[in-house]
Amino acid sequence: MKKKVCLGKIVAAHGIKGEVKFSCYTRMPFNSGVFGSVETEDGSQKFQIKVSGKSTSNLRLQIKGVTDRNTAESLIGTEFYADRSIFPTLPDEEFYQMDIVGLKVCLQTPENEIGQVVGFQNFGAGDIIEIKLTGKKSTEMLPFTKTYVPTINVEEGYIIVTSATMIFADDEA
Repeated sequence: MKKKVCLGKIVAAHGIKGEVKFSCYTRMPFNSGVFGSVETEDGSQKFQIKVSGKSTSNLRLQIKGVTDRNTAESLIGTEFYADRSIFPTLPDEEFYQMDIVGLKVCLQTPENEIGQVVGFQNFGAGDIIEIKLTGKKSTEMLPFTKTYVPTINVEEGYIIVTSATMIFADDEA
């Protein structure tokens, strides 16, 4: 499992007192009471943050020591990471998407590898798993349901998909 989790990134400065707009990648917006300090991916910078508000699609954050717009603007694009251990343990048959991204995708058996999980999408009707097929440039998508993805084995590093109908629909063979 990954040791650090990307929580989101700073997308803009907000006002003149150093607040920033933060695009949050987690499903439930966080606050510093839950996550404590955050850091950059390489750990070279650490930040104490406090959620100060919410705009339409972003959180507004106050960062300890950032008190002016110029400093806030210099942080645009900075991603915040937290230690994986802060996330609660999930019950059986529940997974964090971050633990599935990067796993091998196998068709019907673990020996029949066809690609790798590269992400998830949700356009309003449920989660869709995005798969990069071996030897293809584009990605393909499948509904992320028990019907299409009956087995997830994070420990051994693979998922099994039962149907490739959607994946290979455009292939001639």
